[in-house]
Amino acid sequence: MELLKYKEFYFVFFILTINLFGFIIILIDKYKAKKNKWRVKESNFFIIAILGGVIGILLGMTMFRHKTQHKSFYIGIPLIYLLNKVILCSFIYVLYFKGMK
Repeated sequence: MELLKYKEFYFVFFILTINLFGFIIILIDKYKAKKNKWRVKESNFFIIAILGGVIGILLGMTMFRHKTQHKSFYIGIPLIYLLNKVILCSFIYVLYFKGMK
């Protein structure tokens, strides 16, 4: 049972870290856009979101008003959010509630 607590800690740590990373990447890309410098590939935002950093990406998009006019972002990122939540809830159900029976 002790090992399970460590796994949960690492999972939460990973989710927090990747969300912070997504938020910072949005901030960097917004800064670079204003300065007409090198930009982050749009596919990288989606990869980060799929890996679990979707909340950081959404928060960064909203706070910095960045990528909010791009259809692929204002539709795609919320869809990834919903997909992440469905997958997470499914795993929680299978691991905790099915395992209790």
